[in-house]
Amino acid sequence: MRTPPDPFTAQEEILPAGSGLFRVHTNTRRATRFNDGHGAPTRFAFFGDPVVPVLYAGSTEDVAVSETLLHDVPLAGGALLPHAYERTVMSRVVPARPLRLAKFRGTGLRALGAEAADISDTEADAYPDTVRWAQAAHEAGFDGCAWTSRRCNDGAAYVLFGDRVASSDLAEDASFARAFLLPHDLGWLRDFCAPLRVRVLA
Repeated sequence: MRTPPDPFTAQEEILPAGSGLFRVHTNTRRATRFNDGHGAPTRFAFFGDPVVPVLYAGSTEDVAVSETLLHDVPLAGGALLPHAYERTVMSRVVPARPLRLAKFRGTGLRALGAEAADISDTEADAYPDTVRWAQAAHEAGFDGCAWTSRRCNDGAAYVLFGDRVASSDLAEDASFARAFLLPHDLGWLRDFCAPLRVRVLA
């Protein structure tokens, strides 16, 4: 597996102000709140001393659900149990300013001399290696990283760095919300999961 080049040669991807970013998160956490180091390691967190807070998001609802609720469901199908979604909501946040992201997809991979298999298309046991790419992007001054979602590859996934992007740089879109305990939103989740051979159990 390749490591980040030195010097770091990432292309930048600008996420314009006003872009809609979808998040799936617990109902005890505000949509604009960054994770400052709680929970298990992820693809691009955690790193730094002190720990750099992160916020994950997707370009679409499909990406947000695929990268969170369906993250550990086998591709062959399976079941989504109530404890996985009953305290979970989906929100939409909107950046108030352009965000400058390290591009870990498309020609951005070639510019780094890397492949998706080095960064974004790995299993969880590679996270100690993939987090180095986020750290390199952070040290190079980027606001975060953008890559093609592994589980929904027609959309983009994002991680933002909380010491570069403040919660006040993000606005919660009050016109959009899903709470998967509510019948309408649970129905939406079931309809989304059914073609993917995932049964949403009550």
